[in-house]
Amino acid sequence: MPDMSASVSLAVTQFATLAKEVDEDKVTPGVLGFIVFAVMALAVWGLMKSMSKHMGKVDFEEKSDPDQPAAPAGDGSKGKASPANG
Repeated sequence: MPDMSASVSLAVTQFATLAKEVDEDKVTPGVLGFIVFAVMALAVWGLMKSMSKHMGKVDFEEKSDPDQPAAPAGDGSKGKASPANG
């Protein structure tokens, strides 16, 4: 394998000898699987924390537009378009 350092090469050979000690009929995710899972879990946690922070900044109340006339209160339409408005 070109461009491999001596320590990486030594680690690969040590893992290969450890693999021969393990039952060949048993498949496990091993340390690499745990590391990948842990990194993905940390990424999801970070994304959820960021989303929570951004959702806290959102103003859910609709502000009235000063250019449009105010709708009469209590007309009971609840957002339905009336035939007169189109």
